[in-house]
Amino acid sequence: MVAPHLIPPALAEDPPQLAAAKAALRQSALLARGTLDPAGAGEALAEIILAACPPPPGAIIGGFWPMGAEIDVLPVLRRLDALGHALALPVTPPRGKPLEFRAWRFGEALVPGRFGTSIPAGGEVVAPNWLLVPLLAFDRTGARLGYGGGYYDRTLAGLPGARGIGVAFAAQEVAQVPTGAHDFPLFGIATEAGFIPTERS
Repeated sequence: MVAPHLIPPALAEDPPQLAAAKAALRQSALLARGTLDPAGAGEALAEIILAACPPPPGAIIGGFWPMGAEIDVLPVLRRLDALGHALALPVTPPRGKPLEFRAWRFGEALVPGRFGTSIPAGGEVVAPNWLLVPLLAFDRTGARLGYGGGYYDRTLAGLPGARGIGVAFAAQEVAQVPTGAHDFPLFGIATEAGFIPTERS
């Protein structure tokens, strides 16, 4: 579980009532995710993604190095690497900016990044066009609750045509995620139990 003091505050653009609703769901989602059994979920997620929503040939994959209780995306990244896809991992910039993705391959060095992340020690800056997006909660419209910094919303909004696939445990689904004007919807959500197309699919 991510320690509460590592979670950036909600986006300033959210009005107080919406910010409070997101904060409440964020804390309950963190607690609930920490109780899930991750055994086998990463491998099942990889099978689901490759069968139901694979990236097109030549896609640059924006992945992430999982931390805490996040679902393990390393099995699918290894499979995509073996298929010849270029991989990139995000570097968290100062508040208010989109993520920067750096090219990376398995075996290359990682160093500690902001908020407990692991980032490439070097690597060319690239623009991914197919992204695995971490989250705390999701609903079937493609709404996603993240950690509160707005980094993926800014990133996806700045990559026209890119597909953002949320990755999570099936149990992280909720009836409705509170959203505002600056929240960017996902193309779909992949879990260990299946792929959920959304209104953008």
